[in-house]
Amino acid sequence: MAEQRSGRPMIDLRSDTVTRPTPGMREAMASAEVGDDVFGDDPTVVELEAHVAAMFGHEAALFFPSGTMANQVALQLCVDRGGELLAGADAHVVTYEAGAAAAIGGISTRTWPAVGAALDPEVVAAMIRPSGFPSVPTQALAVEQTHNLGGGGVVPLATLHRLAEVALAASPSGLALHCDGARIWHAHVADRVPLFVYGQLFQTLSVCLSKGLGAPVGSLVVSSRQRIAQARQIRKRIGGGMRQVGVLAAAGRYALDHHVARLAEDHARARRIADTLAPYGVVDPAQVRTNMVLLDLTKTTLDAPTLAARAEQHGVLIAAMLPHLARVVTHLDVDDEDVDQAGTVLGALLAAG
Repeated sequence: MAEQRSGRPMIDLRSDTVTRPTPGMREAMASAEVGDDVFGDDPTVVELEAHVAAMFGHEAALFFPSGTMANQVALQLCVDRGGELLAGADAHVVTYEAGAAAAIGGISTRTWPAVGAALDPEVVAAMIRPSGFPSVPTQALAVEQTHNLGGGGVVPLATLHRLAEVALAASPSGLALHCDGARIWHAHVADRVPLFVYGQLFQTLSVCLSKGLGAPVGSLVVSSRQRIAQARQIRKRIGGGMRQVGVLAAAGRYALDHHVARLAEDHARARRIADTLAPYGVVDPAQVRTNMVLLDLTKTTLDAPTLAARAEQHGVLIAAMLPHLARVVTHLDVDDEDVDQAGTVLGALLAAG
């Protein structure tokens, strides 16, 4: 349950970022051995980085305070200043990171049509620009797995393999392929694709510990030793150097050990909500693959802010993503009773109009 409001518990389904550390996670944080991470001698951070790198079959990883910083540093590893990144029109790296690619990295972005997780590698291939005056050379492609505005959709493994082929064939040295893997754990559980298989496809990945896994903070960039050495320098340059951060790394390691397999519970609860709301024409349960339910309100008399405001009055928090698009996200801190109550509330509001 979320915090109390007006004497009753709130069911917070705005995002999976709202989770609180579990008692076991807090114990791990309290007992964590720490050092100075800028000097590279925080043993808990070092162990976490090595563990996550091994999970994805890469040489090294680097701990970051946020997913946005991790993504943007990874993009700077892949794209020179003045170079171009291609990504989906609804990709987090171009829509929800405050223009950081251009403002901080000097990276030009161009986007393929917004189709969420259902991207077409052939469309991407046709958009790639070679180096040479006066065009801006395409240097990297970015994929979001799972896809936030795609309703937690999973990009199929076959699509990723084809995209990797496109990247490799695009130039003599190939283009870099980056994965914004903030919720890649959900894709791993939903499609049963081993993490190291994802790792083989991408030159860089960012992976988040503070969403579905329930850690209070933290992401990592996974790549080669050479790239991670460069990433450490960039992280320091933009203010991401940290000191006794092992207390946070310990939370992330606990989450990896205890909270990955249980993501299937969140997926089942999301489908439970979708099944409840399907009769109102706002969601197709077959499209709900992970822990997100997007409510398309275009055929109702409600807009998303109105639905969210009315739901809050009844103890349910949801997110208004766009004027007629609302989002419901299941996570570690909601149970079956919570999602049943939320479904009842949202169904009644949709019926009332």
